[in-house]
Amino acid sequence: MDADHVKLEKYNMKEPKCKICRREGKKLFLKGERCNTQKCAVIKKNYPPGVKKSTRPRRMSEYAHQLREKQKLKRIYNIGERQFKKYYIKALQRRGLTSELMLCLLETRLDNVVYRLGFSSSLPQAREIVNHGHFLVSGRPMNIPSYQVKVADTITPKKKFLKSTYIAGLKAKLKAHNPPSWLALDLKKMEGKVKSLPSPKELEAGVDLSMIIEFYSR
Repeated sequence: MDADHVKLEKYNMKEPKCKICRREGKKLFLKGERCNTQKCAVIKKNYPPGVKKSTRPRRMSEYAHQLREKQKLKRIYNIGERQFKKYYIKALQRRGLTSELMLCLLETRLDNVVYRLGFSSSLPQAREIVNHGHFLVSGRPMNIPSYQVKVADTITPKKKFLKSTYIAGLKAKLKAHNPPSWLALDLKKMEGKVKSLPSPKELEAGVDLSMIIEFYSR
């Protein structure tokens, strides 16, 4: 492993979010609505941090490509290396295509479901409000972002949270929000429901999953 790869493996979630997106070369929507504006760093500076705009990109080895795809998916779901590898191991132990099973596990995390339902503008924000215990899962308080939701689970903001200015400012945006087809959002009840597990067609993460599987299979 050369020095560049060591540096790549060690960079962490404390790095400024816009730098993370620039390093990955794509929008990871870590700053919510700002990512959809012209202020987005990926639009303004479409080259990696610490590299001059005119610098010719280096050729990457197969290992470096695999590592980059792994890092990209970790950043999309806002989780660390140890937890990310556990999802790979869980998927490997189940019947089916490992890459699809792994992505399904990531997609059905509670923080991601809260984000997909539109209760937050970004995944880091979703993790924060789940951590603060603002949601019920099928009537039970839940403050674990990695909790795996199941089919027929309902996700509801607590009554106190429903009366907050945060939710009041969110209601207008939710009217225009379309959650993925495996989730349902009832605006009158302010309740989300897991209708099914996401299908393979809905699990497009914008990364080469086969490279991630190859990385861990080394």
